[in-house]
Amino acid sequence: MVKEAIDCIDAGTEYCPCKLAEYGQCLICSQCQGQVFCDCLNWKGVCIYQELHNNGYKSKEGRKTFDCNVEEVINHNNNLIVIKFKAPHKLVLDLVKPGSYIFIRTDGNQYFDIPISIMNSDIENDIISIAVEIRGIKTAKLLNTKANENIVIRGPYWNGVFGIKNILAQNNTKALILARGIGLAPMIPVIRKLLSQNNELYAVLDKDPFNINFATEFLDKYKIKTSENSLLEKGQLSDHAKVIIKDNLENGVTFIHIAGADILTYSVINYLNEINRNDITLSCCNNFKMCCGEGICGACTSRFSGHRVKRFCKEQADPRNIFEGRRFI
Repeated sequence: MVKEAIDCIDAGTEYCPCKLAEYGQCLICSQCQGQVFCDCLNWKGVCIYQELHNNGYKSKEGRKTFDCNVEEVINHNNNLIVIKFKAPHKLVLDLVKPGSYIFIRTDGNQYFDIPISIMNSDIENDIISIAVEIRGIKTAKLLNTKANENIVIRGPYWNGVFGIKNILAQNNTKALILARGIGLAPMIPVIRKLLSQNNELYAVLDKDPFNINFATEFLDKYKIKTSENSLLEKGQLSDHAKVIIKDNLENGVTFIHIAGADILTYSVINYLNEINRNDITLSCCNNFKMCCGEGICGACTSRFSGHRVKRFCKEQADPRNIFEGRRFI
């Protein structure tokens, strides 16, 4: 059993207290939950209840919507589209950190917003790059995006990666990156952050189901060792992946970032359990469904043993904890 500390990605930021606190459902503050005593679950240096009181028991102003000019659109066989657009400088700065994502409005209607992770945030030129896999009605609408036209976005949001504390704790060590499919996009900010902390990285890339490595443009900017291998075979961790993980652990790797679907994360965790390497720290993509981004609509919620409900658009978690005690029915 991994001891779990509850953490909110927005606690102590300009967006705290949020609507959850206003409605008595704050993730952190006991008094914002209706209790009569002060018992913060994870102190962030700011009293959330005091902030709520000073704001007239109303939430802070939420995320804003921006009209951004599209600089470039790259369409890969109508299966994948890479969009680069110019954004306000502060928004670009806010979206640099690992786990950053935005909502894109595809049809002028707030109910058609889709959450997309940031692939790259260029603070020098104020250009944000995203990659979108075309899967349904809303994402298909993005195929109509053209250069020199406007795109409507909402942000910034930051909980696109679980285990951010583990990423920030890596300094002067060795790390392994396992990325598959569209997970190659949110992998880039993680790589940039780990390199800035003097870590030695090795990235294993599985471009399936795509025919190209669409992240090459950004990977080429960083001096890291990469290879292409299949990470999953018939829904199981591939033999190649097992050998790669074991060899890297023997070579001193103490941290693994998993950028892919939940089945990849789950398989890697199970393999680490099999070889008794629970000491390896992890981070992974947040693959829960997002809708409002504020924990209100319930699309991102999951139920765990003990009648616990977690709102994963805001709640940070260790990758091992998102599967342990989780109710799948």
